[in-house]
Amino acid sequence: MYSQGLIGADGTTEETEEFLAAFQARIDREEKIEPNDPMPEGYRKTLIRQIGQHAHSEIVGMLPEGNWITRAPSLRRKAALLAKVQDEGGHGLYLYSAAETLGVSREQMTEELLSGKAKYSSIFNYPTPTWADMGTIGWLVDGAAIMNQIPLCRCSYGPYARAMIRVCKEESFHQRQGYELLISLCNGTKEQKDMAQDSINRWWWPSLMMFGPHDADSSHSEQSMKWKIKRFSNDELRQKFIDATVPQAEYLGLTVPDPDLKWNPEKNNGKGGYDHGEINWVEFWQVVKGHGQMNRDRIKARKKAWNDGEWVRDAALAHAEKRAARQTAQAAE
Repeated sequence: MYSQGLIGADGTTEETEEFLAAFQARIDREEKIEPNDPMPEGYRKTLIRQIGQHAHSEIVGMLPEGNWITRAPSLRRKAALLAKVQDEGGHGLYLYSAAETLGVSREQMTEELLSGKAKYSSIFNYPTPTWADMGTIGWLVDGAAIMNQIPLCRCSYGPYARAMIRVCKEESFHQRQGYELLISLCNGTKEQKDMAQDSINRWWWPSLMMFGPHDADSSHSEQSMKWKIKRFSNDELRQKFIDATVPQAEYLGLTVPDPDLKWNPEKNNGKGGYDHGEINWVEFWQVVKGHGQMNRDRIKARKKAWNDGEWVRDAALAHAEKRAARQTAQAAE
């Protein structure tokens, strides 16, 4: 075990070059960093920000789909959608628990979400007006999430990496569920296929935005990759997603709403890939800053859920305290 640093005259910890080099050496050796291991404050804060945002996205992501549970067209579809929403709640639980190992409380993270200080994925600030959106979210949104999350199973921080293993297994099922729903619509009536195409038209570009800004405009990406919190850059993941998803759209008989999309055999070091049009980054930043179509509704719903559940949290805490007091008393006898 090496020292985290020296204590300065003002009482703060100075992270020495020796400490930072030793920490980076562990990262380079592919060692997992665990909660009690010494780590740079920047590493800890980066993880709290990323894991917290990820957890918030899972919880807020329950809202657009939860809105369709009572309107699903069959009992089978209702049960599948209900199970998916339940999975997403579980993902939030795993991730909040992973973040708590870094010394931040779930209450603090929730307060930061409700105040607007903490962010969640911009994709959930778009409305879901049709049933086809439930398939498109599963196929495109969960597909983009999986492309982001599979590398996180090799994240340098142990609790985050281990949480992601189960999350990715369930997200993969969600993607297949969404794609199967779209297959049914595309093989149905003309109105059903038109509804699927309209949904793709609305969700394609926001799904590409999920990977974040271009690498040159990302303030966190380079350091996160050095620490092996991330394994691929935003643009690399976006390209992998496009190359994997366009053939799936062709199988469905749907058109990707990008007139500039074309196959480039020279891309990806001669392996080939798709060139694509420019993303509307003005829209992206507008939504991130809280001005999307559904931003206010999403936060309003989370505030209501948090306030309505206060009595449950208080009761659970009182029960835990009472039980601990009883166990202490029994141990003293």
